[in-house]
Amino acid sequence: MPLGKKVRSSSASGRLETQHVTSMLSELGSTGNRATGPSCRGEKVTDNFSAPRQRDVSEDRQEQPHWLVRELLRQNGRRHSVTLGDEAEIMRRQHRSIDSTRSLCSLKIDETISLDNLQKLRLAFEEFETGGLRSIDANHFGRIVKKCLGLPETSNAQIQGLFKKIDYSGQGRISWGEFCTHMLQKYKEKEETERRSKQVAFTLPATMKALCHGIPIVNIHSTHDGTIVSVREDGLVCYWSPELKPLKTKHMFNEGPANRKSKWASDFTLMTEFNKLMMGTGDREIQLYELSTLEPYCQINALDTVPLTLDYGYTGPDKCCILYGDTDGCVTIILISSVGDTLRIWNKLPKIENMPNIAVDNAVLSPNVTFVRWKVHHDWVTQAKYFHSFQAVVSSSNEESSSLVIGCALPLTDAEQQLSEIREACYDGKTKKVQLSWIPQLRALGDQTVFTIYKGVKTFDLCHKHSLLVTGGMDRLVRMWNPHFSGKPTGILRGHSAPIVYLHIESEDSQIFSVSTDNTVKIWDIQDQHCLFTADPKASGIHGDMSACSYSSAMKCVYIAADCMAVLSLKIRPQLHSRLTVSHNEIVMCCGYSEEFRQVVSCTEGSVVKVWDFDTGHQVFEFGGTNDLSATTCMTFDPKGRRLITGGRDGCLKIWNFNNGQCLKTLKKAGECHEVCDCIFLQLHRNFYVMSVGRDRKIDIYPDTPEDRHHVQRPQPSWQDDLTNGHKEDILCVAQCPPSLLATSSYDGEIIVWNVVSGRIQCRFVSPLLAENQNVEGLDTSVPSIIFLKDSKLQHLFSATALLSSGAMGCVNLWNVLSGGKFVGSFKASRFQQKITKLAKTDTLLYAADRIGYIYVYNIEKCPEQKSPRAENFWRAHTSRITGLQIVDNDQVVLTSSTDYTVRLWSAHGEFIGTFGQSESWGVHISSSWKHPAVPYEVLIDPLSMPDHEMLNANTRPSDAINPDETGAHRGAAKETARHTNKLSNRGSLKGFDAVEPHRTPE
Repeated sequence: MPLGKKVRSSSASGRLETQHVTSMLSELGSTGNRATGPSCRGEKVTDNFSAPRQRDVSEDRQEQPHWLVRELLRQNGRRHSVTLGDEAEIMRRQHRSIDSTRSLCSLKIDETISLDNLQKLRLAFEEFETGGLRSIDANHFGRIVKKCLGLPETSNAQIQGLFKKIDYSGQGRISWGEFCTHMLQKYKEKEETERRSKQVAFTLPATMKALCHGIPIVNIHSTHDGTIVSVREDGLVCYWSPELKPLKTKHMFNEGPANRKSKWASDFTLMTEFNKLMMGTGDREIQLYELSTLEPYCQINALDTVPLTLDYGYTGPDKCCILYGDTDGCVTIILISSVGDTLRIWNKLPKIENMPNIAVDNAVLSPNVTFVRWKVHHDWVTQAKYFHSFQAVVSSSNEESSSLVIGCALPLTDAEQQLSEIREACYDGKTKKVQLSWIPQLRALGDQTVFTIYKGVKTFDLCHKHSLLVTGGMDRLVRMWNPHFSGKPTGILRGHSAPIVYLHIESEDSQIFSVSTDNTVKIWDIQDQHCLFTADPKASGIHGDMSACSYSSAMKCVYIAADCMAVLSLKIRPQLHSRLTVSHNEIVMCCGYSEEFRQVVSCTEGSVVKVWDFDTGHQVFEFGGTNDLSATTCMTFDPKGRRLITGGRDGCLKIWNFNNGQCLKTLKKAGECHEVCDCIFLQLHRNFYVMSVGRDRKIDIYPDTPEDRHHVQRPQPSWQDDLTNGHKEDILCVAQCPPSLLATSSYDGEIIVWNVVSGRIQCRFVSPLLAENQNVEGLDTSVPSIIFLKDSKLQHLFSATALLSSGAMGCVNLWNVLSGGKFVGSFKASRFQQKITKLAKTDTLLYAADRIGYIYVYNIEKCPEQKSPRAENFWRAHTSRITGLQIVDNDQVVLTSSTDYTVRLWSAHGEFIGTFGQSESWGVHISSSWKHPAVPYEVLIDPLSMPDHEMLNANTRPSDAINPDETGAHRGAAKETARHTNKLSNRGSLKGFDAVEPHRTPE
């Protein structure tokens, strides 16, 4: 094309050409909303790929966070806007001056490796092996990666990061086997994480309600409000609550002459849009009842055959479709327009057995009624349904050659002769001049798609969202089909050991529910085509011959009628408020920061470990959560920050490469194991050890030997003093003071200081009680947190090493360790007198976290000098117990985790940076990207976050208003008590507050 020539822009990038139609569904689309574009099935799409497609700018670039654009504008005062042409300069400036946001645009090398790249990498590693080297160092690895992956511009820092993740032991070299192990393990854990996100289960056993008389239920349906409707074969209609409490019952066939033959119901369905219940009977009738009162409304009788399976479809405003299948293999369709007026006319007709009646021959004479009867199958129709989204009727039978047929309701192609008898019926308002013919019509080949399936089809379902058809039958297989093509199934789900009688596609959750005759219920994932959950009869308690089944999307329940009426309810995860953000779906037990990778690791009660990017708050990786892992209780890192050590309730410690989820080693005692409460990584001279304490009341020491290939490692023999004079209660915490001191604290308040070199007790002491707490019954004296103080800046305060420990009623105790455990002093750290659960320190500041989510900051230098030092700062970080507290000194931020499912980051002054897992990224050193001055929503609305004010704390009584002259002495005496008791007792009773201070500094 000549340069400079003006060309009119085109709205389409290519040309659509339909060469042939292989499915009647593609033709059906022409009567409604015809699909266009490459996603339209049954059409061959050709694009003009020679011309490059003009892409939208937003497709070529990752949208930058608003705070980043603002920050860049602030740095360049001369500019007042950022244009698209500035993108390159913006990115360069971002990497140059905002180092903490580098991970926003960083390339994950290990996620870009293809199979061809792996082949090239393998050959490159083999070249080194032939040269006598079994492994390569970081420099050679960097050159190989850039060459084999074709990424010459990749930064060395990114390659070094990948190298360190593989070289978890810090040897400085990696082999081809280690590289492959890392890649395979990472992808395995990603698949496991995906599977865990789709986890689903029923509440077992099922809720059951006994049925009387043993008469089978023909079908079950649910209304929009969750009410369950069942119809028994003898005409008994039952309304149930979602929990299967009977609401209403009525026998429909009791009325009429005494000598009348017994009538039986063949099937029923609900016309919810018109508030009607429609029932087919063995007397060749279709009866309609008021859905709310179950009063008879009208019936169509004198059908040619018994309606074995009945369905109803809402086709438009005041329009509907009634269809049924019969023993002749025919599907009869009755289309009604002006439904309300038509039914009201039929309701005024003469009654037969107390039911207004119209013969089908007369019904079709109405200009609002169209009648079609199709010959579809060569055997009984097992199921027939109308799908409005496809504008198609689907029916099935047990005969193989026409197991399932998707066809039109009315003829669509070359049907002039076939329409000769019903053409006038299609014109509204014209009087019909033809007699009703029960001779079934044959659809044209283009009007239907026929599926041939081994042993036929008993049940099916069709989903427009996933363009998916599922079938089940006597061969016990669930087949997945593209509904547009009947050649071969797209998937086969195996697992049932009995014929399948019910299928339902839950499009919202991308799941398939299947039920077999042995009362086994399975849930399948559509995308992965594997079973998510199985409820067998032994677990559910459902027994007997199944007669009906239904899934309620509104209630997320499967209802089954067998010997009893049963309901299997899905376990639903609690829906969080839209303004709430959580890091995990369960309680967070601990968290920590790895300086090596600038990553945060958090562990949960369900043994799930998540790795977060410290600089953005986004999740990097996740592993664990399998059934063979017990709840995680504590964690620590090795000195290099490349390995994670976790302790569990099963008494085992596990060492992980937390960047790929590989369990490197298991540390456990022989024999019975008890819960691990805390663990640390200990260095003694040149040797490293993992040390753990817990409910076995002993200190376990494991040498760190990465070169030892044994997966299970036993501890060293216990110290003699530990065996004879150690703790008498569960040990809750352990802390180290290099080079040779170790302290442990227990549930009974005892603290023991050990000499690590000799293994002997240096001193022991018990937390004292304040005078006002001496007689308090059931007082919690446990010591869940201890830290050592050893700093040259504090030598004027302590002649030797000091120890801080959490005490009773929110106190913090101070001890002089080398003076035989001399008690120096104590102060109340928690304003609500709540147990201090975690302690952390910087050079001069002490951070204390309590069990209701508050963090208090104290100046260490003032603690010994003042009997009741005031907090330099405090703020509410969480709404429940804080389980993790760490100060990241280099970045001047505070990392916290809590049992409220969250992991959060704060500035050293208590300004809220964000919650890990939130949708918006942050920059640790860019305050404009922080959530501050906002606070977490759940903290904002919690009653204990209420600002401290006399009017809010005092109890207001009628007597105060009656006796205004009463002195304030009495009120003042009770004010402090009321302030605590009111807030704690009323917690959760208040709806919310307009504002709360994120942090406050005392005046």
